Amino acid sequence: MLATRRGLTRALLLRQFRQSSTAAALAQDYDEVPLTYLEGFPKPDPKYAETITAIPRALSGKNISAKERKAGRVPSIVFEQEDGQHGGNKRLISVQNNQIKKLVKHLGESYFLSRLFELEVRPDADSEDIIEKVRVLPRSLHLQSNTDAVLNVTFIRAPSNALLKVDVPLVFIGDDVSPGLKKGSYLNIIKRTAKFICPADIIPPFIEVDLSELDVGKKLVMGDLKVHPALKLVRSQDEPICKIAGARVEQKKTK
Repeated sequence: MLATRRGLTRALLLRQFRQSSTAAALAQDYDEVPLTYLEGFPKPDPKYAETITAIPRALSGKNISAKERKAGRVPSIVFEQEDGQHGGNKRLISVQNNQIKKLVKHLGESYFLSRLFELEVRPDADSEDIIEKVRVLPRSLHLQSNTDAVLNVTFIRAPSNALLKVDVPLVFIGDDVSPGLKKGSYLNIIKRTAKFICPADIIPPFIEVDLSELDVGKKLVMGDLKVHPALKLVRSQDEPICKIAGARVEQKKTK
């Protein structure tokens, strides 16, 4: 009886995934020409392209999550991308702890959360069958504070017509020629990421912040960032990113 009940639960779970995949595919059918990365803007490094494998998870809860982690899996959720910016119906899955841990270690947490991945959902870890294959963006990542063990990760679907809120990492360049830094002042970094609404096909892996013309007392704000014109800044353009801090070097006064 117990085996029969488990079999029915498994069958219903697999059918739910297949039906959700079909509905999502219909909703994502559109005639727009996909956007592309423009010359001169950062593109994702293909060497970090990887397919994340997952299995369905029927139940949630503290005890279930603890069992998943003990088995070497990370309890995860995939949110539907229904209106372009918000979550929607969730799908419970589990991903392999070693795979997520490796990606976070190689990319860094902020870069992991701004990169698209292919996600394959299989009936179980040893199966070659694929229930669903979808492109996703990691939405949130929870690590254990003392060990950096992956506790859970949330994904959101990223079809080509999706608009996604992304905290894009900032990379500071031109510090070697910055007039203010060459005078002995220091760089006060206020923001290390910038939140943009990005078309899924052109999410930047990072945004460059050019310090090459920044003098003492000067600052850069969100509106100074050079990005693809299809990206939309979420916060105020006047929000500060960084500033060259420190006293201006003065010439000695002559008597």
